Amino acid sequence: MLILALDTTTRAGSLAVVRDGQVVHETTGDPAVSHGQRLPLAMVAVCASAGVALLDIDLFAVAAGPGSFTGLRVGIAAVQGLAFATGHLVVPVPTLEAIAVAAGRRNGSIAAWMDAQRTQVYAQAFDVRGPAGRAVGWQPLGVGTTRALSAAPEEVLAAWGANGSLRNVQFHGDGAVRYAEKIRAILGPDTVVATEVLPLAGAIGRIAAAEPGRAVLPHAIVPIYVRRPDAELARERRGGAG
Repeated sequence: MLILALDTTTRAGSLAVVRDGQVVHETTGDPAVSHGQRLPLAMVAVCASAGVALLDIDLFAVAAGPGSFTGLRVGIAAVQGLAFATGHLVVPVPTLEAIAVAAGRRNGSIAAWMDAQRTQVYAQAFDVRGPAGRAVGWQPLGVGTTRALSAAPEEVLAAWGANGSLRNVQFHGDGAVRYAEKIRAILGPDTVVATEVLPLAGAIGRIAAAEPGRAVLPHAIVPIYVRRPDAELARERRGGAG
């Protein structure tokens, strides 16, 4: 099965072509250019780099959020258009799950943190359990040990119980990179925090390959926002001020 996967929930975003569960080619975007500007040509380019055409794709996969509200809508709309045109299905993948999968930990716990702006993070913790010998132990992943939430870093750790139960958790994602010092100040200096932000499209494609039963019709994709859009909150504040 040939899958085209994309992530537009992060600023740079990424695209990947995955064949039978293996990433054939993955590329990241230019954060200085909007997703809407670069995405059409980028999808054609990533397929060309993988030696396939868009018409060869059997299944689409997309980051369903949380993340940038504008980017999220652009990515979902792009995949919906392709899926409608080709008659294929789409696998929507929670972005926080993709972060946990991209981290590549075979066994243990992963805290996926995305920078949500406004000094907050989107966060969810996952237990990862994989059979020995697997390159990436993400097969049983999918049920978070916590629900996804949006809050300040210290509030997230307090909600999870910043005690011994978090000592062996690894933190990944751009939110973890940004707030690494705060994480270690609360949990201890030996806490493992990622030092780089990994592209997510390849992980999204691998999740779709492993669980094609998640596929839905394009109109059935439901974005995962976690918190209400900033524009909506701003309108509410203006209304209250008036």
